[in-house]
Amino acid sequence: MEVFSEYRGQIFEAFWTTIQLTVFSAVGALILGTVLAGMRLSPVPMLNWLGTSYVNVVRNTPLTLIILFCSFGLSQTLGITLVDSQSTTSIEDGNFRLAVLGLTVYTASFVCETIRSGVNTVPLGQAEAARSLGFTFGQNLRMILLPQAFRAVLIPMGSVLIALTKNTTIASAIGVAEAALLMKEMIENTAALLVIGVIFALGFMVLTLPMGLVFGWLGKKYAVSQ
Repeated sequence: MEVFSEYRGQIFEAFWTTIQLTVFSAVGALILGTVLAGMRLSPVPMLNWLGTSYVNVVRNTPLTLIILFCSFGLSQTLGITLVDSQSTTSIEDGNFRLAVLGLTVYTASFVCETIRSGVNTVPLGQAEAARSLGFTFGQNLRMILLPQAFRAVLIPMGSVLIALTKNTTIASAIGVAEAALLMKEMIENTAALLVIGVIFALGFMVLTLPMGLVFGWLGKKYAVSQ
């Protein structure tokens, strides 16, 4: 365990960055994914088409390409850095925020489809009853469909967020100092390949296993009675 003792501070710092990437991207993906789900369910053809096109294009594009586009396309070509260029940590902060943007854009497509599948579990009669009472589409979605949909897909949503946690390793492609980048550096600097692999595998298990257990418990607790 000499390797762990030598790199302990860097390991905790790298996993803290991974946690931050996960949390910020999860919040953004939940918001954007919910909006996309509303667009895909909308009776307005243009909104429906836009939502469907977004999901089909982004979901079938490799995450690495999306992250690299955010870095090279937005930052270096268009000059969109999402950070104050005068800051002493502008490069690190810019890479982190661009990685969050890429992860959000990518994960939102899966969140959208998860929520839409939850909406499909709501009995059709409830939506029709809401319309007969004069509810608009937005009111129907906000007060009838989405609350039940979120309860129905808590466990699948947990799987999406677990996948997001593991997908944060792609951020190392643009130099974000998260767990995968540190693991690469450690492997290059030491010969303890197996030990390093075990350390980081355990680290990700510590992050993802409790998440799965919590969402599993929430899914059973708040399950919608059919």
